[in-house]
Amino acid sequence: MTNERRYQLQSEEANRQIESVLDGLQVPVETRNYYAQMLTTVLKLFEDEAEIGDLKIANAALKELRYAFKVFGAYRGTMKVTVFGSARAEPEAPISVQARSFAGKMVENGWMVITGAGGGVMQAAQEGAGRERSFGLNIRLPFEQEANPWIADDPKLINFKYFFLRKLFFLKEADAVCLFPGGFGTFDEAFEVLTLIQTGKTPVIPVVLLDVPGGNYWRTWERLTREQMVERGLIAPADTRLFRITDAVEQAAAEILGFYRNFHSSRYVGDDLILRVRRPLAAGALSALQAEHVDILKGPVDQLEGPLPAEGNEWPGLWRLVIPFNQAQYGRLRELINAINLV
Repeated sequence: MTNERRYQLQSEEANRQIESVLDGLQVPVETRNYYAQMLTTVLKLFEDEAEIGDLKIANAALKELRYAFKVFGAYRGTMKVTVFGSARAEPEAPISVQARSFAGKMVENGWMVITGAGGGVMQAAQEGAGRERSFGLNIRLPFEQEANPWIADDPKLINFKYFFLRKLFFLKEADAVCLFPGGFGTFDEAFEVLTLIQTGKTPVIPVVLLDVPGGNYWRTWERLTREQMVERGLIAPADTRLFRITDAVEQAAAEILGFYRNFHSSRYVGDDLILRVRRPLAAGALSALQAEHVDILKGPVDQLEGPLPAEGNEWPGLWRLVIPFNQAQYGRLRELINAINLV
């Protein structure tokens, strides 16, 4: 038995049996501790004498997590955009036409589309994307909603019991988010994705608020954020850089695709933010980047070819910018990424 593991059950015999199970399954060393901790957590519920209602929640949540990981796992190498918007829009309403067109444009560029699997904007986006390029994250409700016909019975349709897990996968698997006009749920998703990016709980990704041609839905929303939130000091002025408003499908797609022009992805190694880029920055451009963003940097930016040791063999063909980011001003970080994409 591995005695170094601190997170254990009260029963030493039970701890030994967990180790025995892992030995018998020949769980690889790099993932062994995660499986050990998960098994321990499940059995700690027994030690805690958890109520049956709590066990039902934990059981259903773990099952849904596992299944969603499995469904998305086969498509991890494909870029995806999550689309939110009204479920009440009629099929030929301008908002549905716009959603259909946007999804088709993203698919033309090799992307896949994720929606909530319902009607209205969701159905239109999945029609525009096509069945093969769509994911549907449905929520099981007593009276509604059934999956729309463009994703119903597809293997990429996932039916969730819990909203919190559905929300997790809307962003976990997304490389971009596009929001169309909608009701309370759409506002909820808009503020949630911006809050998660603003607080560093999800990576910075492009967020586009796409209206119908000539529409003022999102401009009205933006007025609230600027006149009430920015002017009162409730958010930083740079936080408004975390989203882009447009009423043109071409501009919406360009905003998303342009975000990945040079920038590829990010992760933390220790306290440093690692930005993976397709092309290195020239010495002058690197110096300018540091000077323009000194307010969010705790030290100089380093540039390296290939992965850091802690990254293993992740994306070996990409360059790295090692950013000593202050982990506080994510609107300014978005501006830094914008500057990288101009190279």
